[in-house]
Amino acid sequence: MLARKSFLKKAKVLTLSILAITLSVPGMNSVEAEDTDSPVNWTREQVDQIELDESNTIPYTNIKELEKMTPDYHIWDSWPLTDRNGNVTEVNGWKVLFTLSAPSDVLPGKVHDIAKIQYFVSRDGKDWELGGELFPEEDSLGSREWAGSAMMDEDEGKIYAFYTATGRRGEENLTYEQRLAMSVGDVVADKNGVHFENWDEHSIILEPDGEDYQSYEQAMENGYSGYAFRDPQWFKDTKTGKEYILFEGNSGGRVSERTCENEDVPEGSEHFNGNIGIAEVADGDFSDLKVHAPLLEANCVNDELERPHIIVKDDKYYLFTDTHINKYAPGIEGPEGLYGFVSDTLFGGYEPLNGSGLVLANPPENPYQAYSWLVLPDLKVIAFAQFGDLDGMDINEIGHQDPEFQFEHWGGTMAPTLEIGIDGDRTEFKKELPQGWIK
Repeated sequence: MLARKSFLKKAKVLTLSILAITLSVPGMNSVEAEDTDSPVNWTREQVDQIELDESNTIPYTNIKELEKMTPDYHIWDSWPLTDRNGNVTEVNGWKVLFTLSAPSDVLPGKVHDIAKIQYFVSRDGKDWELGGELFPEEDSLGSREWAGSAMMDEDEGKIYAFYTATGRRGEENLTYEQRLAMSVGDVVADKNGVHFENWDEHSIILEPDGEDYQSYEQAMENGYSGYAFRDPQWFKDTKTGKEYILFEGNSGGRVSERTCENEDVPEGSEHFNGNIGIAEVADGDFSDLKVHAPLLEANCVNDELERPHIIVKDDKYYLFTDTHINKYAPGIEGPEGLYGFVSDTLFGGYEPLNGSGLVLANPPENPYQAYSWLVLPDLKVIAFAQFGDLDGMDINEIGHQDPEFQFEHWGGTMAPTLEIGIDGDRTEFKKELPQGWIK
């Protein structure tokens, strides 16, 4: 029986795939959040229940033995093309997978500084061929493109592509401004693959309001406290037919105004304020988003709840998110892993799966081997291979090693696909499948 409460010492700074965000946000055309049920807070007491065992621990992966998606590019965060009901779809028999990418000669710690969205196509969901960059050069609104989602309306023959516009196109100095962006294009398929063309003008669909969702200026007051406004994930509630955009954010307000409900917590815990936001698409118009209060907050608990997404199963809403070892507030700890929460309704009432929220974790002997898990409707879970066989080295030490060491231990490709089972408020790891496999 595997049981473990220590998940490696917590890092002091963020590097590599764990992003330290510094940016300059201009005047925002944001929408004030609409009140719904009060946000649920993931608590320190729930996190303290985390234990690794066979039901949640991923098998060891030898990253050196994984096949590269392409020799020319690193890839990391990924998402498949879905139909307008949220199911993985095919275009003339081709599955499509989108990934963040950077040239393979770029050091792992620098990939986010030049990230572009590429796509791959496959007939069988196992063998992937590079299709190319999703958007034409200079079309996207940021200086880099970060993670998002993609949905195809089969009746229209259109792709709706959502992404994080990071920085500004043409900026002289690298910034980490984050805005939610989208564009719509035509989907064209033939015997050689899938192509996307005739993109409309890209648009910003959402920026933080400073109330429910923290602005950069608020994050920077009295020292950096973390900042995120990214990962737009399109979601259709099949119960109501309404469409939404989920996203990662931080709870609004200034650090100086924040307190922890439990006053008996280590100093600095108030800086940890990750949340998961949601905006409703009004009458199918993505330029008219009705922003709601967060679905989940992690105040005084965790600073990054990345790549949020929802699966509806057995009339319940399963909300999943990813986080890193070093994003927990002082005094608590958890592994690099996939976390989840369940509710009978879309808004309000979310309870952590398995009591703690932990669904899947990297094995203790290889704590950084995979990241950016995405649960698909059939309960398959895709992710990318991150760093392996570090022999106890903290992830923040990697950037100080020579390039040969960094490349040797970096994955930069798809990890083995996993399958989980769900029964009410419990989950379990079921099996490991071929690398990058999407059914």
